[in-house]
Amino acid sequence: MVTDNELTAAAENADGETAGADGHKDGPMLKLAVGAIGIVFGDIGTSPLYAFRETFTGHHKLALDELHILGVVSLIFWSMTLVVAIQYVTILMRADNKGQGGSLALVALLSRMTSRAKYGGLIVLLGVFSTALFYGDSMITPAISVLSAVEGLTVVEAGLAPLVLPIAVGLLIFLFFLQSRGTAKVGALFGPVMIVYFTTIASLGLIQIVQEPSILRALSPYYAVLFFISDGWKAFLALGSVVLAVTGSAALFADMGHFGRKPMRLSWFGFVMPALLLNYFGQGAMIVGLDSAGAQEAIQNPFFLLAPEFLRLPLVFLAMVATFIASQAVISGSFSITHQAIQLGFIPRLSIKHTSASEAGQIYIPVVNWALMIAVILLVLTFQSSSKLASAYGIAVTGAMFIDTCLLAVVAIVLWKWKLWYAIPLLALFFIVDGAYFIANLTKVPDGGWFPLMIGAIAFTLLTTWARGRKLMRERMDETGLPMEIFVKSANNSASRVPGTAIFLASSTAGVPAALLHNMKHNRIIHERVVILTVKIEEVPYVTDEECQQIEGLGHGFYRLILRYGFMQDPNIPEKLKAVEHCGGEFDMMQTSFFLSRQTLLASKTPGMPLWREKIFAWMLRNSATAMEFFRLPTNRVVELGSQVEI
Repeated sequence: MVTDNELTAAAENADGETAGADGHKDGPMLKLAVGAIGIVFGDIGTSPLYAFRETFTGHHKLALDELHILGVVSLIFWSMTLVVAIQYVTILMRADNKGQGGSLALVALLSRMTSRAKYGGLIVLLGVFSTALFYGDSMITPAISVLSAVEGLTVVEAGLAPLVLPIAVGLLIFLFFLQSRGTAKVGALFGPVMIVYFTTIASLGLIQIVQEPSILRALSPYYAVLFFISDGWKAFLALGSVVLAVTGSAALFADMGHFGRKPMRLSWFGFVMPALLLNYFGQGAMIVGLDSAGAQEAIQNPFFLLAPEFLRLPLVFLAMVATFIASQAVISGSFSITHQAIQLGFIPRLSIKHTSASEAGQIYIPVVNWALMIAVILLVLTFQSSSKLASAYGIAVTGAMFIDTCLLAVVAIVLWKWKLWYAIPLLALFFIVDGAYFIANLTKVPDGGWFPLMIGAIAFTLLTTWARGRKLMRERMDETGLPMEIFVKSANNSASRVPGTAIFLASSTAGVPAALLHNMKHNRIIHERVVILTVKIEEVPYVTDEECQQIEGLGHGFYRLILRYGFMQDPNIPEKLKAVEHCGGEFDMMQTSFFLSRQTLLASKTPGMPLWREKIFAWMLRNSATAMEFFRLPTNRVVELGSQVEI
């Protein structure tokens, strides 16, 4: 097992705090708010397609009477208010790491303050598990969103039912093939399209509310309480479907760095939340206004039946586009969180391609993209309907929400120094609400909820195995390390000097890199200038140019250079070397050679972790991207030297 100290050490790649830019885009508030509507709110914005319906037609069916309709709508309203509006948008968005949100960014912020505390490792563990659950969510979201939109075709024409699966699969394949081209051009259309979508669903809901204003009684929590008093356990189980209305709330926090908290709050309170609530209340009003037979038929797809018949086909196409955008946001989020995990040392180096020359955050990770595509298509073909997929949906989201509440508790008490007399009641409310949602969703495990838990367990095992194996490997290499001072004196007297610059990459800032030792042993030469280069990823999103480099002269033409990056930055070494001064002159790439060490793992008599995990780590090490590719080193200037390590 991974110990708390080991996980904390894996998250700590910095010797101290460094200031950095917050990473927010510059621009007018309104422009940023519109951008947030297009990119951030797609996931939660497409929930009306299935959330209200599933509460009544899911595995724990409810009667279609006034008590239950008012109770469910009231639960949706207060869930959106407490979880999204208050917990995430109002409070948790204050807990940013230099402007960046998300579990890993929050863990990086907290680990500096709690690394010496007994619970420091537990905080890192929770952050890693939340990240693992996100991968399960990012597989189910595109599947259920696109499938629920395409199913709207059956409302227009029942005979189109056989085409639902082929169309959904075709759209999803197209979506994943689009990723390599980047989203810069398509992204410009996201905001206006989602504004049209939210305006449309709000208008359709408002029409129904005007016809049946009695639904507004659901604004009172009395009907939610009455629902629980009347149905008890069945009402509690209904929370497993009600929570579908707030899926995407954790993604709001994770995407905060793209737009900043103020534009996102403006978008949420000023436009998105009112539009969603009007639609949910409109669906409830429509069902309340129908007789028993009509209600039973309408509840099968109330979202599309809100529209008059001549507008249903356009609404289906609009919903398809909206779910396409929502899926795009989740996929892009999986790229971003993978990039953060790589930088913080929880995932091996992967091939990362930048799809925009101006926006550093627009990246494409082929391995993640194709793995998601295969998983999403398998989900669609296995479950075959959005109703069945709804059983698998929710556990990953509510698990991540509960973990965020745990991290919020630490932030409020340790970082913000809240007074206990008001911190404890507020946090207790969040724990009760998020805990109830999570427990209610556990009942879905036999019906598909096992899938996100399985994905989360696999991802958690991989992340912690890499962190543990990486730490063990560094410890073994440090044990056999030679002090740099001794090596410099010995090499200067015994080796021939040749023209040019040699840069040896080292993971540690102490000792002699293995590649330098092997080069000296086999070639017996030393370049005129030798630079021992260590790249350090700090626990802040961005590191300024003034703080990014540290140089130490070791004498006899030897230098130790440390380049610092934030966990949101791209480690482009040649680009950074252009700005390096006081390191023996400028760096000419045509006169510079980069020496890398590639480790091969050997079985140890006393392994530091179980053999099965050691094999997983060895597999991850073999398949990780090379330092040459990851650090953007010129391909014709790189020399790799192998070494063997026991862990």
